[in-house]
Amino acid sequence: MLGYRKTTKRKPKATCKQVDSLCISEISLVNHFPKVGKINTGLCLNLRKLHWFDSADPDTFFPRCYRLAALDERHAFIDDYRRTACTSLLKYIVEKDQYVQGERISKKKQSKRQSSPVNISQTISKALKVCEDFLQSLEHSDIDTNLETQQTPAQEWAEFLDSYYLVVHGGAEIDSSDYLVIHCKAMLQRMKIVNPQLEIEGIHNIWIIKPGAKSRGRGIKCANRLDQILDLVKGDPKLIKENKWVVQKYLERPFLIHDTKFDVRQWFLVTDWNPLTVWFYKKCYLRFSTQPYTLDSMDSSVHLCNNSIQKSLRPLLQRHRSIPVDNMWSVDQFKTFLCTKDREAQWDTVVVPGMKRALIYALQTAQDLIESRKNTFELYGADFMLDRDLHPWLLEINSSPTMAPSTPVTAHLCAAVQEDTLRVVLDRRVKRTANTGDFQLIYKKAAVKVPQYVPQHLRVEGFRVKCPNSLPPLKSSSCAVPKHRSPSKTRVPQQKK
Repeated sequence: MLGYRKTTKRKPKATCKQVDSLCISEISLVNHFPKVGKINTGLCLNLRKLHWFDSADPDTFFPRCYRLAALDERHAFIDDYRRTACTSLLKYIVEKDQYVQGERISKKKQSKRQSSPVNISQTISKALKVCEDFLQSLEHSDIDTNLETQQTPAQEWAEFLDSYYLVVHGGAEIDSSDYLVIHCKAMLQRMKIVNPQLEIEGIHNIWIIKPGAKSRGRGIKCANRLDQILDLVKGDPKLIKENKWVVQKYLERPFLIHDTKFDVRQWFLVTDWNPLTVWFYKKCYLRFSTQPYTLDSMDSSVHLCNNSIQKSLRPLLQRHRSIPVDNMWSVDQFKTFLCTKDREAQWDTVVVPGMKRALIYALQTAQDLIESRKNTFELYGADFMLDRDLHPWLLEINSSPTMAPSTPVTAHLCAAVQEDTLRVVLDRRVKRTANTGDFQLIYKKAAVKVPQYVPQHLRVEGFRVKCPNSLPPLKSSSCAVPKHRSPSKTRVPQQKK
C-alpha cells in the first residue's frame, strides 16, 4: 500500500520588524528589539551625542571613527589622517632618539637608493606648525584668521605625506638634531593633553576599514596610506550609497600575550530600553590571531581576531605553546596569565569597570533611537581591545552574537550564558530575587515619559486661496500730484512738520 505525505508551504520567518507590540501577550517573549541597527552600525554617530547624557569623553574609550560615505565626515577623516601623520612623525623622531618603555623602535631594511641621510627639517617644521594650529583652533585663537590663507594646498600635503611614508614606513635614514627632538617632545606633551588616544596611535597611522552591512569580519581591511583607504571605499558603490562604510583608528600598541594580538568578547543583556536596564555577564573569553603581532604586514591573520577568519588559518609553528590551536582563552586563563605578570588585580580594578562604563555610555546614546517594547529582551556581544595599561577600548557591538560551540571554551560559555539569560527573563518575572547566574545588573534608571509623536518628519499643510478679495480704492488727497501732469512741471509740496 502506497503512502502519501502531505506537504505544506512553509511560511516565511517573521522578523523583529513584523512583530506587532500590541499583539504580544503577557506570556510571550521576543528576543529582539526593533531598530537594533542603531546600536551597532550607528555606534560611530551615537557616541558623538554622549555630552547630552554624561560628561565623559568618548575618545577615552572608543577609537576615533568616521563614516566615509558622508561628505563632511570624509573631509574630517582626511584632516584627522594628516594631523595623525604629523604627530606620528614627531613620535618617530623622539622614539628614534631614545628608548620608549624599554623597547627600541624596530629598524627596517633601508632602501639601496638611499646613499645618504635624508634632511627632513622642513617636514618636521611643517608637522610642528600643523599641531600648533590645531591647538590654537581648540582655544578659538584662530577666530580672526583667514581660513583661505590658513589651509595648506593639496600638493603641499602630498609632498609631506610622501616624506612621512619614506621615513616612517620606508625606514629611510634621517638627520636629526637635539634642537628638533626637544621641540618634538614639547609638542607631544601638549598634544597628549587634548588627545587621549595619542599613546595607542603608534607611528604608522594605521586605520581599519569596516563595511557596516557585513558581519563576522567579512570585508574588513587595514591600511596605513590615505590613498589606499579612499580607494578601498570606492570599490563598493552600494555601501557608499547606503552610507555603510566606517573607518576607525587602529590600536597600534595593544596589550599582547606572548607577542600575539587578541580581543575580548563580552556579553551583555538588555531587558528594557525604557527604563534602560542593562545586565553585564561576568564571564567572557579571548580570541587570538594565528600570526605574531607585527606592523610590517596588514594581513588579516595578524590584525583580525574573528574566529570565523582565524579558524581557517594555520597558526605559526613558532607561536607560544600556551596559546591553543583553537585560538581561544577563557577569562580564568587570562587571569592566570596576568598573575604571572603581577597584574591580576587590574582585571577587577581597570578592565571590568572600564568595559561596564563603555557599554552604559553606548547604550545611553542609543536609548531614544531603539523602540522599547514590552516582553522583549536581547543579548549582545561587545568586542574590546586592551592597551598596554589594560585600559579597555570598545571596538563594536554585535547583535545576535554567535552561540556556536566552535571551541571547548565557547561550548561551555555559550550554553551557560543562554541558561542564565533565561534565568533573568523568566525566573525574575516570577520572583524578583531569583538567581540570575553570572548576570549582574549594572544600570537601571527611571522610565522616561515618551511623547505621543516624535517630530522627525514635519510638514506644513494648507490650501490655496481661490478668490482673494481686492483692496478698497484709495481716497483722493489734496496734496496728491495731478494724474496727467507732466513730470517735469511737477512741484513736490514741502512736507509739514
